[in-house]
Amino acid sequence: MLRMQNLSKVYRTHMIETHALRGFEINVKQGEFVTVTGPSGSGKTSFLNIAGLLEEFTDGEYILDGINVKGMDDNARSRLRNEKLGFIFQGFNLIPDLSLFDNVDVPLRYRGFNAAERKERIEDALSKVGLASRMKHYPAELSGGQQQRVAIARALAGSPKLLLADEPTGNLDTQMARGVMELLEEINAQGTTILMVTHDPELAVRSQRNVHIIDGQVSDLVRKAPTLFDANSHADGKSHVA
Repeated sequence: MLRMQNLSKVYRTHMIETHALRGFEINVKQGEFVTVTGPSGSGKTSFLNIAGLLEEFTDGEYILDGINVKGMDDNARSRLRNEKLGFIFQGFNLIPDLSLFDNVDVPLRYRGFNAAERKERIEDALSKVGLASRMKHYPAELSGGQQQRVAIARALAGSPKLLLADEPTGNLDTQMARGVMELLEEINAQGTTILMVTHDPELAVRSQRNVHIIDGQVSDLVRKAPTLFDANSHADGKSHVA
C-alpha cells in the first residue's frame, strides 16, 4: 500500500540545510494498522506530510498503492490524494456553522459526487461512527470524542484506501481516546489501512506494528501479534512479511 525506499527530505535556506528524513525506509501492507512514534523533531511530521502528498521529498522513492509519485505535478498529486487518502487530525477541523451532515459533505462536493451518492456516503459514514441520529446537529453540540468521530466519518465518506491519522486522540481525555482508538480498530478490521502518528504509548502498543522514527530514520520496526491480514496471507501461501 505504501513503500518508501532511501527517501530523504531536506529543507534549505540560503545558509542552512536541515535533513528532516534521510535514508528513510518503510513498507506498509494493505490492511495493516501501523503506529508511528518518536520524539519531537524526529521527522514524524515530515514523513506524514510526504505520505499524504502534502509535501514533496528531496530524493528516493515513494510508491502509493502501486503508483510512483515522484515527479508528479500538483494537480496529479491532488487527484491521487483525493482518490486514495483520508486524513484525521488532532484538531477536528470541523466547520462550526455547518451541520454534521454538511461537514462530511464538503470534501465529497469537491470531488464532484452527485447529490444522491453524497447522501448515501454521508449517511453510511455517520452510521459507522455511531452518529447517524445526530447528523443535523452542529459541532458545538457534541463532545470532543463525538467531534473526532465526525472527522473520522468525513474521512471515511471518500472511501480511502489509506487513512492517515495525526495524533487523532491528542485533544481527548483517556476515555474518549480509547473510544476513538476502538473505532479505528473496527475500521481497520473492515479493510482500511491505517497509519497513525501518536505520542501515547498505550495506543501505540495496540496497533499491529509500531514504527519508531528518530533523527529522520526508522530505528525500530516492532511486529505485533499476528493479525487477520497475516492469517489470510498464510492461507493463500504468499509471504507478506514487513
